Amino acid sequence: MFVAQYDYLLVLVSFTVAILASYTALDMAGRINSIHHKGSFAWLGGGAIAMGIGIWSMHFIGMLAFRLPIPLGYDIRITLGSLAMAILASGFALWRVSQASLSPRQLLASALPMGLAIAAMHYTGMQALQMRPGIDYDPILFSVSILIAVAASGAALWIAFKLRKDVPHVRLARGGAAVVMGAAIVGMHYTGMAAAGFPVGSICMAASEGVSPGWLAIVIVVVTLAVLAITLLTSVLDSRLESQTAKLARSLAEVNEELMHQALHDNLTKLANRSLLEDRLNQMLYKAQRMQVRFALMFIDLDGFKAINDSLGHHIGDLLLIEVANRFRSNIRAQDTVARLGGDEFVVLIEIDEPEDAAPVADKLVNLINERFHIESHDLGVSASVGVAVYPEDGATGHDLLIHADAAMYHTKSAGRNGYRFFEASMNTNAHNQLQTMQDLRLALDNNEFLLHYQPKHNAATGKVIGAEALLRWQHPKHGIVAPGDFIPLAEKSGLIVQIGEWVLNEACRQMRIWHDDGHPEWKVAVNLSAMQFAYDHLIELVQNTLKRHQLPPHCLILEVTESTAMHDVEASLDILNRLTDLGIDISIDDFGTGYSSLLYLKRMPARELKIDRGFIKDLAEGSDDASIVSAIIALGHSLNLHVVAEGVETEKQQEFLTALGCNSLQGFFLGRPVPPEQFAVVIASEA
Repeated sequence: MFVAQYDYLLVLVSFTVAILASYTALDMAGRINSIHHKGSFAWLGGGAIAMGIGIWSMHFIGMLAFRLPIPLGYDIRITLGSLAMAILASGFALWRVSQASLSPRQLLASALPMGLAIAAMHYTGMQALQMRPGIDYDPILFSVSILIAVAASGAALWIAFKLRKDVPHVRLARGGAAVVMGAAIVGMHYTGMAAAGFPVGSICMAASEGVSPGWLAIVIVVVTLAVLAITLLTSVLDSRLESQTAKLARSLAEVNEELMHQALHDNLTKLANRSLLEDRLNQMLYKAQRMQVRFALMFIDLDGFKAINDSLGHHIGDLLLIEVANRFRSNIRAQDTVARLGGDEFVVLIEIDEPEDAAPVADKLVNLINERFHIESHDLGVSASVGVAVYPEDGATGHDLLIHADAAMYHTKSAGRNGYRFFEASMNTNAHNQLQTMQDLRLALDNNEFLLHYQPKHNAATGKVIGAEALLRWQHPKHGIVAPGDFIPLAEKSGLIVQIGEWVLNEACRQMRIWHDDGHPEWKVAVNLSAMQFAYDHLIELVQNTLKRHQLPPHCLILEVTESTAMHDVEASLDILNRLTDLGIDISIDDFGTGYSSLLYLKRMPARELKIDRGFIKDLAEGSDDASIVSAIIALGHSLNLHVVAEGVETEKQQEFLTALGCNSLQGFFLGRPVPPEQFAVVIASEA
């Protein structure tokens, strides 16, 4: 027999390749396991090719390390056939470990064909030498090599199955397992090589026509390392991309959930908002109709909240609303709903068996609100007026139930507040009237039913007219002139106040342009901004466009903002007011003295004018408390370089007294009633 020798450098390379191939196999198994879609087939195919090339190249590099004292070569077709066997065996292995389970019986049934395939690959690769006479194999070592192949296959399958999931330190564990698997594969190969005997005088038939060992060794090593490196790199990058994608998906899901929560819940109290209430109400209606059951809708309004909000500020008011919401939330059942519609209005939706079952719940809610509230350093007391409507007795739709519960709540208020009332048919008249008024309001803009009256403002010292305040009136087709107090609250409640306010601003600027052209460029027209208008996102743009439309100089416009509106969100208000004054518009703080003002913030506000509330003027007399308050307000205004205006002047004594106190401008019935624009010029001309 020829005495064989080994190139130990190639032996070391073969062992290294075996370890890399084993690690690639383990990584592919984990990658395939983590993918639950059609992409797993691509990874299975790619992994089988990479793993097969790795195992095959280890065997072939080991064969290339084998040296005989005769020229050697390898038949290319047989060599490629052995490679195909390695790829098929690798594909089978990856498919096997990607299954949900691997019982001992399944492990044995899988290890046997895989081991035989690997052994066939090895001995087919040996056949590529095409030795004459043929290779003489030692039966014992031959059998041992096959057993090692089967055992190594079983061990590899079991390790890959156990390490296929991404757990802490899994890569370190795969590295250690790859060394063990690589040693087993190398052991099988060199046992098979040891089983081969080459009689003296043997000739390698592939030496002349086959591929030379030196060239083949270089190609196999380079290609194999490249394939394994690219496969591992692709796997790592794909794993990281999938991890980032999953992380992004989770983040998007969390953001969507948060956005959905914000869209369906009140920002302040975190209770259900109007949108979520409508959805819950529709669900309750469907359930009630299907199962023939009842439910009650309770409309709740807080008594005395406005006084607290105006006197102590919106910060305290907001904290009070949050505490009210917490009490409601803690005292209703999980299947019931409590919502905040806005302001101090709440709705509670409860399941009941009989109409009278709603009474103890309503009474409980009233008593909850009657308990004192301790907000920061304030001990506060409010009460609740509750209106109750029951399905189906009081309405067949959610809209009807809300209207009727609202009507019952107003009857509670008119009856003394701090209690509850069930809806009665007699209340429907008021509810219907409110609904009809809101419907008429929607048509009023389209039908040009609104008009403006103008009340003159006079210079207190000279009596000269310096401008006018625009006051809204509604020329109802059936009821005639409707005063603002009778429809403005409903306009605010329905949100129509923004559209109406836009019309008022446009009409006032149009009329001021006419007066300007008629020779009164020094006049100014004052327009009131409601709280909802002030919070309108496009207010600045609206004012700019309106002035531009009528080519009206900005100094001709005064925008009046109530004290409580300006103080609701001070920093936001300062930003809006500064942007308005940057346009050249004058700002007036209306109803001053009725709200809660911080002198620090008042000093920062870019207001030009301070308007004393008519409540202080009504009973004004020298030496009275009102006189002291008015005097203090005027002094405060002057100290801040503000123009002070008094409204509601109805007597000559009030005019004289206010003038003596230093008030800059006056308006009121004594000096001139609100009149249509065509009469305004006549009145002014007669005074002149």
